[in-house]
Amino acid sequence: MALTQVRPEGLGFVNGRRNLIINGAMQVAQRGTSTSSVTSTGYHACDRFKFLYTDAGTWTVSQSTDAPDGFASSFKVECTTAKSSLASNSRLFILQALEGQNLQQLKKGTSSAESITLSFYVRTNKTGTYQVHVEDNDNIRIIGSTYTVSTANTWQKVTVTLAGDTTGALDNDNGDSFAVFFALVAGTDNSSGAVPTAWEAKTNADRGAGLNVNLADATSNYWQITGLQMEIGEQATPFEHESYAATLQKCQRYYYQTVYKGSADTTYAIGVAANSSTAAQCMAPFPVTMRAAPTFVVGGDVAVYDGDSVNTITNISANGSSTTSGTFNVDGSGLTTGRGVAIIANQSSEFLSFSSEL
Repeated sequence: MALTQVRPEGLGFVNGRRNLIINGAMQVAQRGTSTSSVTSTGYHACDRFKFLYTDAGTWTVSQSTDAPDGFASSFKVECTTAKSSLASNSRLFILQALEGQNLQQLKKGTSSAESITLSFYVRTNKTGTYQVHVEDNDNIRIIGSTYTVSTANTWQKVTVTLAGDTTGALDNDNGDSFAVFFALVAGTDNSSGAVPTAWEAKTNADRGAGLNVNLADATSNYWQITGLQMEIGEQATPFEHESYAATLQKCQRYYYQTVYKGSADTTYAIGVAANSSTAAQCMAPFPVTMRAAPTFVVGGDVAVYDGDSVNTITNISANGSSTTSGTFNVDGSGLTTGRGVAIIANQSSEFLSFSSEL
């Protein structure tokens, strides 16, 4: 007898996936599992989760193995230098930005705009009221809610449902259209307004309104999150787990870092024949198509190999990178004109990285 699979449309399935968040189980951390002395905005641990920072103490950001049952990892921020008296512009938000072309199913800006439900597990030593919100960056709009942590040092599941927005469609492109924000530290510039419980024009004063906790006021403070899910509808469903490989591919659309394979002469890029004894061109194909042509960073002392000897690289510069590969001009010494070359690494601290983050 043939079996027919019934897809539960009412639960907001989109191409077989409910969760619109990437890496919500905090599985992937290409940049490394921990970064200390953080005092800047950027991506410091788990992929796709951005640390938005202004004058709010010093932090360690990590992929922690402390997680609730059913999860292996969480995203953790720990205060290492306190900021007990906040400046007006002090802020610490954790966010994930999303492409508009991946959110057209929200029907935003139409009369049938869909509600969304956020669900996540949170753990912190600081009990009190926190704020979570989403922002429409195409139309500069915001909606959010507070949630309460009543028991310290205990994993707690939070569910928040936010109404659909009949004003302002999201751009159908690869830009930064929409983002989910968690407010942890907020000076008056970001907290003196009102909690945006209905869709409204965004003002900074509302972005941390309702937050009655200063996570930066002591070095014993921490906050962790995992199991973050954003789905269409007013019902939170069980977290949608997926394979590590599937999550990694999604993350690599925004950031790709070469991986040392544990043996000498790991190849990071292959190339075009050397132009001279001091110059060559190389290309690194990306495992997935990136969101946009990326910027790249060289980490450590990678070398260039021309089939005969390993030679020092004095400079690597971009040369027409695209969404599918990175190409470089390589300056070095001791190369043989006309011979193929490769960029190699001999240690785990040596890498190439490519970023097209939102």
